[in-house]
Amino acid sequence: MQAATFNPTQTSLVPRLLIGLAVALTLLIVVAPLVYIFARAFGEGWRVYAENLLNPATLHAVWLTTITALIVVPVNIAFGISAAWVVARFRFPGRSLLVTAIEIPFSISPIIAGICYLLLYGRQGLLGPWLADNDLQVMFALPGIVLVTMFVTAPFVAREVLPLMQAQGSDQEQAAVTLGASGWQVFRRVTLPNIKWALLYGAVLCTARAVGEFGGVSVVSGNIRGQTNTLPLHVELLFNDLNATGAFAAASVLTLLALVALVAKTVLEARKAR
Repeated sequence: MQAATFNPTQTSLVPRLLIGLAVALTLLIVVAPLVYIFARAFGEGWRVYAENLLNPATLHAVWLTTITALIVVPVNIAFGISAAWVVARFRFPGRSLLVTAIEIPFSISPIIAGICYLLLYGRQGLLGPWLADNDLQVMFALPGIVLVTMFVTAPFVAREVLPLMQAQGSDQEQAAVTLGASGWQVFRRVTLPNIKWALLYGAVLCTARAVGEFGGVSVVSGNIRGQTNTLPLHVELLFNDLNATGAFAAASVLTLLALVALVAKTVLEARKAR
C-alpha cells in the first residue's frame, strides 16, 4: 500500500481560500454599507451635509442620545461591578437565579421590553394612575427612554467583569484586608486595577448599544420630532420624510460613533488579553 505524500501546496490552499472568503464577505457585508452611507451623506456636497446635521431636530436627537448614554452607562457600570462582585465573592441562595436575571435582557426582544414598560408606567398601565395623580411622566419622555435603554444594556459590564473576577479569585483582596485596608481601599487599590480593562471593555460595549438602541426606545418615546426622538429614531423619521440625504447624514454620525467604539473595543481586547 502506497503511503500518502505531503504536499505543502495543497495544505496552504485551504487557508488561502478561507481568508479570501472572509475578506470578501467583510467587504460585502461591512465595508460596502459603510462606504455607501458616507457616499450618500456627502452626495450633495459638504454644505447640504452640514445643513442637515445642524437642523434643530437633528441636533436635539444628538443631544437626547448623548444625555441618555451619559445617564445609562455610569449606572450600568455601577450595577455591573456590584453584581459581578456579589456573584464572584459570595455564595448565597438564589445566586444562580441572579446570574440568570442579569442575562434576561439578552433573551428578550427590546420591543417586548418597551411594551412591558409601557404597560407598567403608561397612562393606562399598572402605575399610570398614580404617576398621573402625582404629575410624573415616565413614558414618552426622557425617563422612559433612559429606563428601557438601561434595561437593554444592563448585562454588558457585568458579563465582562464577572468571568475575570471569578478567574482571579479573592486572595489579593483578603491579603489587603489582613494588612488593615478598608473596604474602599481594597476596591480602589486591588479590585479596580485588576478589572479595569474588562470594565472599560464592557463600558464601550454598553455605550455603543445605548447610542444605537432603536426597538425599545421606539415604543416608549412616542417618536415626537424634536422632543423624544433619539438619533436612530430620527434617521427613520427623515427616511420616511423622503429626506434621504438628511437620513444618511444622521446615520453617518451613528456610524462614526460605531467606528470609534470598534477601535476602542479592539484596543481594549488586546489589553485584556495581555
